[in-house]
Amino acid sequence: MKLKPLFIYFLLTITTLSSVFAQQSKTNDRYPIIPKPQNLIPRKGEFVINAQTQIVLNNDDEQLKTAVGFFTDLIEPSTGFKLGYTSNKDKNVIVFTLDPGMKNEEEYRIAVSSKIIDVRSKTAAGAFRAIQTLRQLLPAAVEQKQVTSAVKWSIPAVVISDNPRFDYRGLHLDVCRHFFPTEFIKKYIDLLALFKFNTFHWHLTEDQGWRIEIKKYPKLTTVGQWRPETAVGRTTTDTPIMDRKYDGQPYQGFYTQDEIREVVKYAQDRFITIIPEIEMPGHALAALTAYPELGCTKGPYEVAKHWGVFNDVFCVQDTTFTFLQNVLTEVIDLFPGKYIHIGGDECPKVRWEHCAHCQAFMKENNIKDEHALQSYFIQRIEKFLNAKGRQIIGWDEILEGGLAPNATVMSWRGIEGGIAAAKEKHDVIMTPSPYCYFDHYQADREKEPLAIGGFTTVEKIYGYEPVPEALTREEAKYIKGAQANLWSEYIGTTEHVEYMVFPRALALAEVNWTKKESKNYNDFVERFQKQAKRLDVLNVNYAKHILKTTSTTTAK
Repeated sequence: MKLKPLFIYFLLTITTLSSVFAQQSKTNDRYPIIPKPQNLIPRKGEFVINAQTQIVLNNDDEQLKTAVGFFTDLIEPSTGFKLGYTSNKDKNVIVFTLDPGMKNEEEYRIAVSSKIIDVRSKTAAGAFRAIQTLRQLLPAAVEQKQVTSAVKWSIPAVVISDNPRFDYRGLHLDVCRHFFPTEFIKKYIDLLALFKFNTFHWHLTEDQGWRIEIKKYPKLTTVGQWRPETAVGRTTTDTPIMDRKYDGQPYQGFYTQDEIREVVKYAQDRFITIIPEIEMPGHALAALTAYPELGCTKGPYEVAKHWGVFNDVFCVQDTTFTFLQNVLTEVIDLFPGKYIHIGGDECPKVRWEHCAHCQAFMKENNIKDEHALQSYFIQRIEKFLNAKGRQIIGWDEILEGGLAPNATVMSWRGIEGGIAAAKEKHDVIMTPSPYCYFDHYQADREKEPLAIGGFTTVEKIYGYEPVPEALTREEAKYIKGAQANLWSEYIGTTEHVEYMVFPRALALAEVNWTKKESKNYNDFVERFQKQAKRLDVLNVNYAKHILKTTSTTTAK
């Protein structure tokens, strides 16, 4: 008889938990926002957008007009409604107000009732993030490019207060191993914007191809964009020569400066900064093929046709620095953001060790060894860019031989580089390959397309914590955010890019945006089920593994 009260307590606990889980599931269905907002209070009712809905702008700010223009342009094709502007309506309006009292540059607040949607933010960027939240609360059909009838264009009533956990939220794309056209780059940027990324890292130069027009050095694209053929299967520098296989087809592609300006403007209108990457001193074969005098052996060179790390790198000589400074001057003119990525990774020293020019240069400048020579190289480029009002970002190898004074480090070979840089009070972007390399397999490799290796699932990414435990609270402030990288050795089509990036990018979006104590993987998967329908309408070839897992679990 004594067990009866305990049994009743047990039943009440189970009932309560079931009720909580059911309520959370209902909330996720009604508010399937990714990344999850910091604070969300459900309300009864809904706001319905119709032909009479109007916009109120409480600030005469050009960037705010750009952000709101994105929203009106988004909904017009599918709804048929061209929302006008007003200044004195108090119902059936969407009101945007800039509030300088807010702390975070991307902070926003949304209050939705049946009469009004009130959006407040410190900046236009915050308003744009709020618009992505409203977009995700609308039916997925809003993404269609033709008028869709029989859809109620409703947004559920809610109060949301939101801001990002990290200021830097990045996604990278390598367009050198394989090239992707500008229309796809715009689609990629659109998808970044939808899930509140704010940085696109555009990897533009490599051993396998130079992809950016430089007016002063036309051979970078007339010669450097071409490779004679491309590796088939897993053919790398480690593959014995007799076992290497190629497709026999010349490969090319580059972006004109006009195309780059167009993409940069497109990203700016979506409040995304583009960071261009110009690789140095390694990964330079395409440039050396175009201008062999820049290498230690003086050539001849060939644009790489397989993958891996190559010994031929930029020779450390004054003519090389003149060349790179001229290239970077044109790059600066194209990209208005404060950062220029200069690579710095995977630079073998063997050519420098046997190069008379490099050895003489080291002696003349009292440089003790080749690691210090790389540090000199990076610091000299940094001084040039700093003088132009820009800052450098480099992969964590730039730590070798002493870090450039104002450099930001991307920690990719694990977390150690990030820890070391943060302890030296350098800004850090965490992008460790076990969690942030989207060229890794994401499921059973026997059933997946060929990938570079690894195993990085959506759940693994979702569980990633960008701030290493080894850092103190003060040191942790130098961790500015996380970035995912997509290297394209084994990714030759835009459809394959989408398959490798989505939905893994959504998991990282939530890592970067949402407080870690508010994250829950099962909760995320529930919300993704709704956003998957949006990706379907947007014609995104995303991987469906977590949907299949959910379906199996539900069936059981």
